[in-house]
Amino acid sequence: MSIPGRSGAAGRGKLVVLTAVGYVVAFVFVAPYLEMLFTALKPDRELTASPTTFLPKHWNFGNFVDVWKAAPIWTNMQVSLIVAAVSTLIALLVALPAAYYTARNRFWLRGPFLLLVLVTQMFAPTALVIGIYREMVYLNLTDTLLALILVNAAFNLPFCVWILHGYFSSIPKALEEAAYIDGANRITALTRVTLPLSLPGLVTAVVYTFIGAWNEYVVALTITSSPNRQPLTVAVPGFVTSYQQHWQYLFATSLIAIVPVVILFIVIERYLIGGLTAGSVK
Repeated sequence: MSIPGRSGAAGRGKLVVLTAVGYVVAFVFVAPYLEMLFTALKPDRELTASPTTFLPKHWNFGNFVDVWKAAPIWTNMQVSLIVAAVSTLIALLVALPAAYYTARNRFWLRGPFLLLVLVTQMFAPTALVIGIYREMVYLNLTDTLLALILVNAAFNLPFCVWILHGYFSSIPKALEEAAYIDGANRITALTRVTLPLSLPGLVTAVVYTFIGAWNEYVVALTITSSPNRQPLTVAVPGFVTSYQQHWQYLFATSLIAIVPVVILFIVIERYLIGGLTAGSVK
């Protein structure tokens, strides 16, 4: 028989240890962002000072204002938003019917088709960048937003199909059949029953595709040349070149680039939770 006092002390000690470990892990993940923030707030003379300091001696919050004047950051951010949003929409519009059909129908070569979808996800844009560039030259799409949208949608499409196929397969077909009995057609059953239940999969596909398109760098660097048509990922390294070193602007822009992704997570978090219980309740 255990002694209540000792078991309570052991439980509290375990809680303290786990809490301390949690704080350490959290600090490891947050530390790079803190370094970026403190560097972004340093004036020019402190960036090259030796020995360097972790915290700025003179806090220059004006760097976050001056960076918008130093480069067309707003234009680059608009390009990134347009490319990420439109490519995400295209990928979902194409992936939804493909994933739904493969989940609900058994057809010839269905297994090889799904395997092909999975294999295409393994190809990195870096390995195909020369072929992509030649194709865009042939189509006269170099230095255009359409090229960026098509490439990002194509590279993220296999993941969307694969994850949505898994969610559609996990939803009992009897729920759709019950909707048919109530007078619903296939489209109504899909939109009223299946899609709400698969909302966690849709949210995952949206987040993955948006972040993938938002962070894409190699293809954008290769097929775009005009500053006003380059996404934020291509514009950020321009602050540190052989001719200029503005580390404070580079880190300030990097922190600004995180904001849209954070907002996306905040907006869709409640839909992720709500999708677990919606759809099957009439």
